[in-house]
Amino acid sequence: MSITCLIIDDEQPARELLQNYISKIPDLELVHSCKSPLDALSIIQEQSIDLLLLDIQMPDLKGTELLRCITGKQPLVIFTTAYQEYAIEGYELDVVDYMLKPISFDRFLKGIQKVLEHKQWMEYKLQNTPSKESTTEKDYIVLKANQKLHRVQLNDILYIEGMKEYVVFYTTQQKLVIHASLKSLEVRLPEDAFLRVHKSYIVNKNKVSNMFGNQLAIGDKYIPIGYSYKRFIVNKIF
Repeated sequence: MSITCLIIDDEQPARELLQNYISKIPDLELVHSCKSPLDALSIIQEQSIDLLLLDIQMPDLKGTELLRCITGKQPLVIFTTAYQEYAIEGYELDVVDYMLKPISFDRFLKGIQKVLEHKQWMEYKLQNTPSKESTTEKDYIVLKANQKLHRVQLNDILYIEGMKEYVVFYTTQQKLVIHASLKSLEVRLPEDAFLRVHKSYIVNKNKVSNMFGNQLAIGDKYIPIGYSYKRFIVNKIF
């Protein structure tokens, strides 16, 4: 599995450190190392990049602003920054990891492991997505939790909650905590049954009993509706 990487950092020592780390991991392929976010944006638009190792505080354009400029295929992102205060914004942007400088090699490896796991899930999804000619779809999803693979029926899922580096599946029978992001799960779940309603929640549309103000009721749980999602929800659920 080869993962193409792009480093974006205005500090040369930081770029050199990440280049050194990448050279030690066979699964990683460095495409380019950029000082300027604007130069990086041109590369992202012209080439297929799997992973951005992205600083936040840079001249001309912040890393968070750069992400909002990317159109088309969205690369995975690891923030590499000296500023902890951007962690919440990074979480809202669904980045894979948030590394604080100075970054040790061990910490870098943990972040790359998350990327590899995400890419494996994506490839699994592609390999197991029915063709247009197929008339049947799987009615379950496979989740890795507590060192085990769990086969969970889609109809048993009530809602899914994102909690920083983890995601919690609430089902009719159990609660499963997995290491993933909501963004990665959106592509694994059928659109006709599941809907993102908040930066931290995906719901099973068939389990929603009513809508009250800015909340959806599922059983005795009320799920908040994000402002940017609200205008789509009524037509898609009711």
